[in-house]
Amino acid sequence: MQNRPDHEPDEPRKRLEKRRGRHVRRSSDADEFWGGIGVDVDAMSPKAQAVTGVVTGGLILLAAALLIAFTPFWWLIFVFGWAVFPAFGVFARGVAGLVEARSDPLPKNAKERELLETLRQHEEITPTGAAMETSLTVEEADNMLKELATKGHLDVRVRGGGIFYGLWRAEDAEKRGIEEGL
Repeated sequence: MQNRPDHEPDEPRKRLEKRRGRHVRRSSDADEFWGGIGVDVDAMSPKAQAVTGVVTGGLILLAAALLIAFTPFWWLIFVFGWAVFPAFGVFARGVAGLVEARSDPLPKNAKERELLETLRQHEEITPTGAAMETSLTVEEADNMLKELATKGHLDVRVRGGGIFYGLWRAEDAEKRGIEEGL
């Protein structure tokens, strides 16, 4: 079989990897049900979705129990009982969203804290060394160290053609004060 010049052999794999990178949600009958009664489930928080599913499903099941116990219209359960399934779907989506939200173990400043802990252990560090000691990439470590140095939190030292970042030392601060005439 001949290779076509306009066709890249890895193209299907690249498309698959691109799809795996984002979650694709398809429309369903449950979405049509909730949209039909004026509820935008996608705009709700996961907690609100779970509560909506429990309350709606509970009300439908309570209505079904009342129909069975007190009226001769028990057969209406078969007409309206299907609404329990979209309610269960919203509940499941809400619970899944809550579980996903809890799976994010690191707060926003955790990477900076991790970098500073490593810097405290070593007197000075390079971005590459920081990346090897932490969960940061070299680029993240470099950007974070540059930002901290720009704000004056870290001392920048150049030795042997390499840039080292370190915590301020008391001796350096005293020398700097004397040199500036303070």
